[in-house]
Amino acid sequence: MRTRTSPLRYVVLIVLALIFVSPLLFMISTSFKSRSESAQSPPTWFPHEPTLDAYRSILQATDTPVFRWFANSMIAATSNALLVVVTASLAAYALARMDFPGKKVVFGLIIATLFVPPVILVIPNYEIVGRLSWLNTLLAVIIPTAANAFGVFFLRQFFIGLPKELEESAFLDGANSWQIFSQVILPLARPALVTLTLLAFLTNWNDFLWPVYVLFSPESQTLQAGLSTLQSANNVRYDLLMAGAVIASVPVLILYAVSQRFVIEGVSRSGLKG
Repeated sequence: MRTRTSPLRYVVLIVLALIFVSPLLFMISTSFKSRSESAQSPPTWFPHEPTLDAYRSILQATDTPVFRWFANSMIAATSNALLVVVTASLAAYALARMDFPGKKVVFGLIIATLFVPPVILVIPNYEIVGRLSWLNTLLAVIIPTAANAFGVFFLRQFFIGLPKELEESAFLDGANSWQIFSQVILPLARPALVTLTLLAFLTNWNDFLWPVYVLFSPESQTLQAGLSTLQSANNVRYDLLMAGAVIASVPVLILYAVSQRFVIEGVSRSGLKG
């Protein structure tokens, strides 16, 4: 028997959606305003005379190589996300399906690292990156976070929820551990893998503090670090700041729109089993 949805529920959902979407809409609107209108008080929701001056100023300025920053961020975030998925999936499968001495201790230590504030690791990671001669290179923002404790935990929970009978059947058919992992487990875990890839990409893409410390030259900076220099140099150019924020938001919105179905399925099936 189908239950009728209360109109009040729709009203509440619409109001919540507007609350969450309104900052994004205001950011886009401000990016099309003139310099004077963007600094106007009280602010206006819609530009009186829409203009692309802010985008032209950012994209054409020689001291703000936005396209280079954008490319650096794409390379760093994509490479880091792939490494996170590879390392996390291998570790998670071992912790979910294999038996070895100290398994619970290892998993406990991995979970314990989730409670360590990331800012504490800035200095030791800087020392390591410096000794490896990775400073001012994209390797400095790709490698240090490639081992992701949350990714191990997230995928382990998903792997535990998969039926063991599938692996046992593959083993009886002559498959070894690697074949079972790569040809049985990973295809079934696609929603969780896509979700983790998206989360890792967003974490690296939005990272600001670490790139500021390890990337020095304008050509090697990522988008978030580069936009921070734009803000310090143009602290009253809200139109420029909002235009830069829109450029930084486009890949995130596209990725979420494409992978939304996998994200919902991955989160809903990853529970807290085990």
